[in-house]
Amino acid sequence: QVQLVESGGGLVQAGGSARLSCAASGSIFIINTMSWYRQAPGKQRELVAAISRGGSTNYAESVKGRFTISRDNAKNTVYLQMNSLKPEDTAVYYCNANLMRTGFPGWYDFWGQGTQVTVSS
Repeated sequence: QVQLVESGGGLVQAGGSARLSCAASGSIFIINTMSWYRQAPGKQRELVAAISRGGSTNYAESVKGRFTISRDNAKNTVYLQMNSLKPEDTAVYYCNANLMRTGFPGWYDFWGQGTQVTVSS
């Protein structure tokens, strides 16, 4: 059993900051890429940022220069620091981990339950 638990988010004023955390736990052997996705009402889920186990990152164009993804491999945790937030950043943010479970060969994607971020203008 693997769980991804997100925290952070909430209501933020435009121009403000917020930090999301996502901790993975359970029968995890190793985690490869960890990512943050978001889904706004009426829109498809989109990739916000991703980070490899070695620390390589990539970002959606819409968040470059404002968001920073980081991770702590010892804690199986990924973070998303969001600065200069805009109303269009309002969405449910989901954590994703591509990992291998202990005793189960192969890589699989697991998702968190999502956390709401609302940016007021």
